[in-house]
Amino acid sequence: MPTWGVLFLLWAAAEATKDCPVPCTCQALETMGLWVDCRGQGLTSLPTLPAHTRHLLLANNSLRSLPPGAFDHLPQLQTLDVTQNPWYCDCSLTYLRLWLEDHTPEALLIVHCSSPDLITIHPLGQLTGYELGNCGWQLQTSWGYPAVWWDVSLVVVATIDLALLAGLLCTATGSLD
Repeated sequence: MPTWGVLFLLWAAAEATKDCPVPCTCQALETMGLWVDCRGQGLTSLPTLPAHTRHLLLANNSLRSLPPGAFDHLPQLQTLDVTQNPWYCDCSLTYLRLWLEDHTPEALLIVHCSSPDLITIHPLGQLTGYELGNCGWQLQTSWGYPAVWWDVSLVVVATIDLALLAGLLCTATGSLD
């Protein structure tokens, strides 16, 4: 290979890895994109990741949650390893669960919760929405409770039935005379 070709490849590899997060190691892939290895770095939060990350290894860290949209700026991301982290499985992991469900559903069975106590050791994929909680998200409350409307509708139907019965009785009594 000519010297210029080798220099170009070295420059391209160096350029691709220059945005690598400090505690991680990055390797340029032949097919464009990055292999970002952050395994065992003691991370407690997600580092800023290069947009062309294709494989991301976050295993064996101290991650407890991920912000919603954490991987939205990584359109090439294909592989994500988030095993062996002390995940706090509440609604803050809903984004991670949905991302894994869409991209690597088999990973849902190997990502385990460390807390809260009721769901410790359970795989993320086996948790229900109730177990993940709602983090204060609530549907807007209507100005009336459904039970009140049910009661009102019963009263209205009963009133109409009584009015029809009274009208029927009046008609029947009038035709007997």
